[in-house]
Amino acid sequence: MPKLACRPALCALLGASVLLPVTLRAQKSNFPNNEALRHVRGLANPQLSPSGKDVLLGVADSTAKGGKDHLWLVDIEKNTARQMTDTPANDSSSDKRGEYDASWMPNGKSVLFLAHRGKHTQLFRLDLDGGEAHPYDLKVLPRVDESKAPDAVPPVKTPSTTKVEPLEINVAYYSVSPNGKYIAVTARDPETPGEKKEKKEKADAVWVNHDPHGTRLYLLNPASGELTDTAVPPDVRRVAWSRQGNRLIAIASGMNHLNDLHPSNSAWLLSVAAPNRPQKLAQIPATVEGGTWSHDGSTFYFLAQSAANTPPGYDDLYALNLLTHQISNLTNGFSGSLNYGLPVATRTGILQSVQIDTRVTYMDAHGDTHQILNFSTPVVRQLATNESESGWVWLGTGSTIPTTLYYAASLHQKPIELHAPSVIPVPWTPVKAKIIHWTNQDFHLEGLLYLPPHASPAHKVPLIVDVHGGPTGAWVDDYSQFNEFLLGHGWAVFEPNPRGSTGYGAKFVAANHNDLGGGDLRDIMTGIDAVITQEPVNPARLALMGYSYGGEMAGFVEGKTTRFKAIISCAPVIDQESEYGTESGPWYDRWFYGLPWEHAADAWRQSPLAYAAHAKTPLLLLQGEADTTDPLGQSEEMYRALREMGVPVDLVEYPRENHVPLAKGIFGMPSPEPWHGFDARQRIVKFIDAAFSK
Repeated sequence: MPKLACRPALCALLGASVLLPVTLRAQKSNFPNNEALRHVRGLANPQLSPSGKDVLLGVADSTAKGGKDHLWLVDIEKNTARQMTDTPANDSSSDKRGEYDASWMPNGKSVLFLAHRGKHTQLFRLDLDGGEAHPYDLKVLPRVDESKAPDAVPPVKTPSTTKVEPLEINVAYYSVSPNGKYIAVTARDPETPGEKKEKKEKADAVWVNHDPHGTRLYLLNPASGELTDTAVPPDVRRVAWSRQGNRLIAIASGMNHLNDLHPSNSAWLLSVAAPNRPQKLAQIPATVEGGTWSHDGSTFYFLAQSAANTPPGYDDLYALNLLTHQISNLTNGFSGSLNYGLPVATRTGILQSVQIDTRVTYMDAHGDTHQILNFSTPVVRQLATNESESGWVWLGTGSTIPTTLYYAASLHQKPIELHAPSVIPVPWTPVKAKIIHWTNQDFHLEGLLYLPPHASPAHKVPLIVDVHGGPTGAWVDDYSQFNEFLLGHGWAVFEPNPRGSTGYGAKFVAANHNDLGGGDLRDIMTGIDAVITQEPVNPARLALMGYSYGGEMAGFVEGKTTRFKAIISCAPVIDQESEYGTESGPWYDRWFYGLPWEHAADAWRQSPLAYAAHAKTPLLLLQGEADTTDPLGQSEEMYRALREMGVPVDLVEYPRENHVPLAKGIFGMPSPEPWHGFDARQRIVKFIDAAFSK
């Protein structure tokens, strides 16, 4: 089942013949061309320094420069920014991600980050008074060595008398205690020399879901460099430190894809004084995603599955009283949705990222009361402060505002825009999203419409309908360089939020239960009718596209209507049963229609392949070869079916690309693949041109 619920959008539609040529239109209106989208950068993870004077910021290079992450430092008073890190020119490692997941040391004199330089992903420390970043030397005695097992292949001839030596680990995640005395580090059990030798000799059979290597939690003393084992069971995903720095809560997920069978996360309370005696917090449900402590250490706030009957991953905010062990639901019945991102504890309460219709903001929760914070942009993400709450930083965006770094001394003061690196190479023509409202059955629905500047009643423009991923996702009023690209071709873009979308409450998000491609498709079609009635779009020139669940919806549209001139389906589900058996993370799918072999009729009814015999519209499939969310076979099934039915269909496969990375490349976000996104956008335009030339 598709699970991509963010910006990924697609496709385009060639306008009427009276429109100007594409290149001339783009030049006159100052919209980006295909190459320009290879020069978009990204901002992420702003962190206010302990002194409140600087902001640590992650900046991703553009695709044209390799898409690597680097660290920048923004001086708030001077409002200037400088790059702090860069990947060494002589780095020969295969991982070219750069420097990422940065954080301040509590004394404010240095920062930490992860980077893969050489053979391992290491934790680096960079002192702000100058000099190079230096990695911590992190080694552990291997807990697992499959080459020494009794049934190892090749067989062990004689017991080894070689002394077991500590091995370097690949750091997966880390978190610094508020007092700076410890750093929680997670790492997968290292591969031993014997295991490497087995692989070299091609004794490399894989016993599925029986891997004894786990991701374990360690405590690093940054002063001495000593690394201490803990007894928290693997696989550890993240931790939350108490403000006092003497305790943490670790979230573990279970090994070997246990979450495929049922929710299996667990929370463990650990004292740094007793790392071998973790206490399981049995009151916390197995759907826990992570959380944060209250300032006084009495409460743990966490995200877990909603109390309502909703798709997996749709969360409520809970509070566990660590003294009474009672849990309270702070957001039960909330009319919006909790957005991605863990809660932020303040001295007076808890802040949680939420989506309310097409806006993303923060909720200030005080017991049973909720206060929605107001910001200057319709979308606010990654709100952060320091230990003393001497200021706040966040990333804000809107349909006419590229991602921007903001600072305010308090959340009730007017923010200032900090001069962080611009995400777009040059300013482009801003187009403000218009909210379209309509009704279908008993649902009040809305979507976002983007019109090119020349659209008017006398000059109706083609319309691209872009379906979001998920289906537990939504379109929000943020900035999209891909929409700018489409608008530059003279095309309008419509982004509907049908039933099943987030931002409209639990009942709405659950309304597509056992009805994929049914009521939600009707919501989209009636939304198109509303746009045609209200806005200057050409009903004879419609195209539909989507990525992930949007690609699945494109597959439904292919077999259920001939209303569109062209359809583009990216990384779709085509056959629910075959996809369920080959994807990663099938638990999400089970909520919608159950086990497909027990509910075969329901699974087939909700499979685009079931309607392929009725297909007529030209279809373009774009697919990553390494996709584990919606595997390659899904697109290949649809391609074969339509090809044998005589329907115009093209399939383009992209080597090395998994689900989310390919989406980022196509939609103009930084990517390490230099040309896949460019190629896909070029093919999209050519495909649409060909469809409209007939």
